[in-house]
Amino acid sequence: MLGFLLKRLATLVPTLVGITLVAFGLIRLVPGDPIEVMMGERRLDPEAHAALVKRMGLDQPLPVQYADYVGKLLHGDLGQSLVSREPVVKEFAALFPATVELACAALIFAVGFGLLLGVSAALRRGSLLDQGVMGMATVGYSMPIFWWGLILIMFFSVNLGWTPVSGRIGIEYDPERVTGFMLIDAWLSDARGAEEGAFKSALMHLILPALVLGTSTLAVVARMTRSSMLEVLREDYVRTARAKGLSPARVVIVHALRNALIPVLTVVGLQTGSLLAGAVLTETIFSWPGIGKWLIDSIARRDYPVVQAGILISALTFIGVNLIVDVLYGVVNPRIRGGGH
Repeated sequence: MLGFLLKRLATLVPTLVGITLVAFGLIRLVPGDPIEVMMGERRLDPEAHAALVKRMGLDQPLPVQYADYVGKLLHGDLGQSLVSREPVVKEFAALFPATVELACAALIFAVGFGLLLGVSAALRRGSLLDQGVMGMATVGYSMPIFWWGLILIMFFSVNLGWTPVSGRIGIEYDPERVTGFMLIDAWLSDARGAEEGAFKSALMHLILPALVLGTSTLAVVARMTRSSMLEVLREDYVRTARAKGLSPARVVIVHALRNALIPVLTVVGLQTGSLLAGAVLTETIFSWPGIGKWLIDSIARRDYPVVQAGILISALTFIGVNLIVDVLYGVVNPRIRGGGH
């Protein structure tokens, strides 16, 4: 197992090098002067501008800047925001819980409904339910997030007034930040009687973003669950369980679903990495103060250190989740560890 893990880690080295090159190079292709953006409405004379460029090392050749960037990374230094002048790590730590909360809510929604729909479709193969589930899964997977988000906002928020449009909690609430996860902090505040209704407000703010972000994952989980269940239901041990007179529920849950979950768990793990690293559009549409919105705002401001760190951390999150999935899959299926197929 150790050899399997070391082999996986070794393959990540060129990937990490490529990520640093992308993170460093892409933001520098965006037109605009980061110094001017950083200064805002204040204007510098040419000498002061040149001095500031030199102090920040932006006058150096790109290879020198890249070497300096990698050197700081190796020492755990992600740099300092050009706009807020705060360490990037501090800003990331403050915003990451919002993205994790959104991704977890989206994953719970996607896995819960995805398994239910996938199993139901497999048990009624060829029926109207099966065709409807697969049709909705195809639409859900191919639907653009920005379009889907705006449609839900127009229907549930504007027309019906059921859910808020943006943010994590109503402006009338300001729960103490204990964990950084708004649902938990609002519940603690509500339970103490400090801000009655805070938890309901936080929950209502979370519903639409989680639904939008989880729709694509739900479609993937439903299709994979159906496919895996259909394969398992044809196995001899399932037919034997039925022949023994076991209840249909026990046959499906204990004998079929448990064995069908292995490929589903792999997909869920990969989708988890995607949700954590790819919530940019959802956070932007709903003004959700997480890593995705932070990254988009930083690109507009040409905030080099923040963009570099945001891309790097998002990629590392995705890689880390995928590595965990690889290791778990190797534990479940020993042939993977041995290079078997």
